[in-house]
Amino acid sequence: MRPPPFLSLSVALALSACAPPPILDKQEILDRHTWWDNQDWDWYQRKIPFFESPDPDIDATYYYRWEVLTKHLVYGSPETGYTFTEFIDRPFWSGTYGSISCPLGHQFYEVRWLKDRRIIEDFARYWFETPGAEPRSYSNWYGDAMWATYMVLDDEAFIRTVLPHMERQYEGWIEEHWDPEHRMFRWDGMHDGMETNINSRQTADTFAGAEGYRPTLNSYLYADALAISKATALTGDSEKALTYASRAADLKQRVQDELWDPRRNFFLHQFANDEMDGIRAKSRTYETGKYAGNTHGRELIGYVPWQFNLPDPGYEAAWQYLNDPEYFSAPFGPTTVEQNDPLFYISPRCCVWSGNAWPYATTQTLVAFANLLDNYDQSFVDADDYFLLLKTYSLSHRMEGRPYVAEAADPDNGSWDGHNTFYHSEHYLHSGYVDLIITGLAGLRPRDDDTVEVNPLVPASWDYFALDDVAYRGHRLSIVWDRDGTRYGRGAGLSIIVDGRAIANASSVQRLTAPLPQRDVQEAGSDHVNFAVNNRGYFPLVTTSYSAPEAPPLFAVDGNYWYHVSPPNRWTTAGSGSASDWIEVDFGIPRRVETLKLYFLEDGGGLAPPERYQVQMWYGGRWADIPAQRRSPRVPTGRRANVVSFDMVETTKIRAVFTHRTGSATGLAEIEAWGHGDLPLPQPTAPVHNVAVNADGEGYPRASASFTAPVGGVEQVNDLQFGFTRYSRNRWSAMNSPNASDWVQIDFGGAKTVVSLDVYLFGDEERGERAPSSLAVQYWNGRQWLDASVRDRFPAVPAAWARNTITVDAVETDRIRVVFEHDPPGFTGVTELMIWEEL
Repeated sequence: MRPPPFLSLSVALALSACAPPPILDKQEILDRHTWWDNQDWDWYQRKIPFFESPDPDIDATYYYRWEVLTKHLVYGSPETGYTFTEFIDRPFWSGTYGSISCPLGHQFYEVRWLKDRRIIEDFARYWFETPGAEPRSYSNWYGDAMWATYMVLDDEAFIRTVLPHMERQYEGWIEEHWDPEHRMFRWDGMHDGMETNINSRQTADTFAGAEGYRPTLNSYLYADALAISKATALTGDSEKALTYASRAADLKQRVQDELWDPRRNFFLHQFANDEMDGIRAKSRTYETGKYAGNTHGRELIGYVPWQFNLPDPGYEAAWQYLNDPEYFSAPFGPTTVEQNDPLFYISPRCCVWSGNAWPYATTQTLVAFANLLDNYDQSFVDADDYFLLLKTYSLSHRMEGRPYVAEAADPDNGSWDGHNTFYHSEHYLHSGYVDLIITGLAGLRPRDDDTVEVNPLVPASWDYFALDDVAYRGHRLSIVWDRDGTRYGRGAGLSIIVDGRAIANASSVQRLTAPLPQRDVQEAGSDHVNFAVNNRGYFPLVTTSYSAPEAPPLFAVDGNYWYHVSPPNRWTTAGSGSASDWIEVDFGIPRRVETLKLYFLEDGGGLAPPERYQVQMWYGGRWADIPAQRRSPRVPTGRRANVVSFDMVETTKIRAVFTHRTGSATGLAEIEAWGHGDLPLPQPTAPVHNVAVNADGEGYPRASASFTAPVGGVEQVNDLQFGFTRYSRNRWSAMNSPNASDWVQIDFGGAKTVVSLDVYLFGDEERGERAPSSLAVQYWNGRQWLDASVRDRFPAVPAAWARNTITVDAVETDRIRVVFEHDPPGFTGVTELMIWEEL
């Protein structure tokens, strides 16, 4: 259960109202870019720091990466609040609501700069307070990320809340992956998110690899132990602080002793066991085995120790290889493996980490690079080298001329082909960027004291840059470089401006420090909850007057919103033919609502915001307009939240009625109904009219099938989980069935009166799953199966990736089945089957 916010919303709003005037014209900067999907200007202006530089490519990538964050923001439930996905879909290996632990460190480093405490706090708690969150499904640096977030927030209540989670995470790693004899953590590369790497390809399992002692996990847990030490010291437990500091120091020494190869000047993977072709336990990459003595074997993960300032002075020679085209440098690199390596390979498809450019590792390398320049004395690389790599990374975020990021790229030509699987890895949130701009290029170096430190890594040729309106340790902070003072009117040189007042200045770009002024209060998140979201349950139930088959209303209450056409996440009225339509959310129980948010679509392809709309509540057995509605914006606007606020009403149902624009249909990416409620929320006891539903798979209604492929399970057709993508795996499939037709049956365990069915057909042409050529509905009369009398089908021909609605003459029966005539050479798949009884 999510605790209340640390301070009241009214305090947060008051602080927001007192924010100093911006240095940058936020709307003018947003208007410079024409590629936006999410055009919620109010959201950006309220919630993100703004940045401007002389480099339009870096600026565009910076704002694009904030937009990517909105595509992956998920409101899971009122009890758990917000989290973030990694893929645009929710694959079968993800945790609850689609989150995956592999990128959580990168994601937290980005999210900590949001001016929205609610999102930050919910995401921090998600991993240990949400059942099924899977915080150790992949290696990550949760503990370090919590401390990094604390340094930005400067909120002791926050760190006290997450400290038990940090300790639980660390002890989990000890229990699962600690090798007490070797005194290091061991795991395979696949669980770094790094499948098919040069070390795994030397083992029997080329995809996952064998266990080893890797620079990744051991550096992460060095950082986690150090973070716990600092957090426990802050909270007064000096004994525990010393214990964890000692653990961190010991692990640091082991990384330097075991993983550093002085011959190759690099940190390398070390095998835990003997492997094939003569690889011996405790040998590093290419020290034994088929490639014994080879001078290569360097992977980008060798820079990860500097991501956490782990190495002592003396290891900096590793950095001579980074920007060298004989090693890692490439036009759209860096490459994950040095380019003359005997196993170097640029894969045309996902997922092979033996040479492709991987944004995950590039982000780590750039964080490490900034740390090196900030904290180490060396002569191998400088700020120009840093900017070159950052610029390369920025330009790799492109496809067909607009910002884009997917899982991996070809380092030679920047192509994402083969790595941007449909409805999966588009606009992929597996890496970082905005933190690189804030802490690296602009140089805001977070600290755990009341000194602000700035050390920009910008090119010497730049005459200006500004990082504006950063929420930092209870203040609003800006960093301004204006060579002659004419661009921003805040004086010449480099300035740190806090709460509208300059607290430090220098005539050149250099390291600056200054004491932060005192502050009285801390911003907090909202305690509102969204009553409309439904990620697995019957209620709240969303219904509509009409839905395009390929855009059913379930997408409008899944807690996610984005606006692009492909991949889709939308409910639309395309094909309705009516002048108006409505969408209704039935809570199943009275809820106290005071805000409705409508995320209208506008795509230039027949979808546009409505001409007008009205928000209504169920009152006294009929629909009534909610009085005194206050709207922002006043006119229905696409690609942003249309916020309707009103005095609190208590109602069981709420709906929006749309009058369509002439020649256009209306569509929504999401509908949200916000109000106050004590958590956990009381649950509805209203009757369930979808008589097929069985969310836990036990008892009745019971699903069965004539044939079920191993890819899924028939019990998934009535579990209230939807997944149209191949990676969701939430479906029944007849793949490779020997039958020309197959059926799925629901046994109600008692008589029900059935009037209609919704069959959500799955489709994946590449794997041979497609809509059937026909489908029929049959019912059991106690002796035999009979065809139900079909009154209507919509659509008329079965369609995959769509809701197929079949209306029948009312029939009383204890069993219904749907018979699918397969469309050779394809086979039928169903992600959900709903059977509706007479109301």
